[in-house]
Amino acid sequence: MRSSRRVAEAGRNRWQLVARGLALSLVAALLVLLGLRLMSSGQGRALDEALAAGRPVAAPDFSLDRLDRPGRLTLRSLRGKTVVLNFWASWCVPCKQEAPLLGAAAKRYRDAGVVVVGVDAQDFRSDARRFIRHYGLTYPVVRDSGGTTVGRYGVDGFPETWFVDAGGRLVGEHVKGPLAPKQLDRDIQAALAR
Repeated sequence: MRSSRRVAEAGRNRWQLVARGLALSLVAALLVLLGLRLMSSGQGRALDEALAAGRPVAAPDFSLDRLDRPGRLTLRSLRGKTVVLNFWASWCVPCKQEAPLLGAAAKRYRDAGVVVVGVDAQDFRSDARRFIRHYGLTYPVVRDSGGTTVGRYGVDGFPETWFVDAGGRLVGEHVKGPLAPKQLDRDIQAALAR
């Protein structure tokens, strides 16, 4: 009888230790995420400040897996083209509203050397692919599964859009929230003029 009580008590103690370990791990993970969030907002703020001051600033490069087809895409590989870099997620309602606008712009400006690139983040791969099919997106779409690109651009909500000139520099404005058609055209024209 005593030995079964000891075994039960040892089992309970073991579970308590496991539960405490899990709780500590969760707290540590949340602190790391908070730190990354603070760092990313600082990086994005620095990019925004340079852009607002008219200082040329290189767009942070990335190498990400494609969702629209097999392979990877780097921003560097698009040098010589104007890039509309749109950060989105399939669960984001404004992203759903602006997807047709971006799709139409990608087709309209293709011959002018403009490439729209969608960067999916904080999403399930299957949901993102369903989104691409549903909206008939024909432009390149990549997946930032680790959040590093989102962090380097200081993205703190969806959608957000940056504009990159043919020389790989950020231009125009950093749009937080859904794009308006005139705003999209204006920033594409500004990027093409550089």
